Amino acid sequence: MNEGVHQGFLGTAAPRYADAVLVFEMGMGLALLAGAVFARRRMFRLHAWCQSAVVLLNLAVILLVMIPSFQSNVGPKIPAKLGRAYYGLATVHAALGTGTEIAGLYILLAAGTNIVPQRFRMKRYKLWMRGVLASWWLVLLLGLATYGRWYV
Repeated sequence: MNEGVHQGFLGTAAPRYADAVLVFEMGMGLALLAGAVFARRRMFRLHAWCQSAVVLLNLAVILLVMIPSFQSNVGPKIPAKLGRAYYGLATVHAALGTGTEIAGLYILLAAGTNIVPQRFRMKRYKLWMRGVLASWWLVLLLGLATYGRWYV
């Protein structure tokens, strides 16, 4: 790699903000696992605060960084270049990530507020929460793959 190519702090060709988002997302992934441990230990208030904070922080990252990046780097090339890894990985990451974030927001609203009407609330919280946690980690791995394809 050319010595002047990388701008970020991880030693790749990524800009600093991409490195920061990657590290921040990894931290959020670990925080979600910590939140799952809190639930397992029946520390439900701490669990709720931890998971809610991550879902809301992730929403901010999506809105401020990921959507603009997708719109400028990937969106204009879809569907023509969807078969190329650069665009395909980012698109799958975005699609699954969007669904996972929406599911996380739904859980936050349904479990932590009275905003969602009773008839639309989930019945099996554990199943939903575990499913979203697993999906979140799949999205995180797809994000790592996207970062690798784009910058490594």
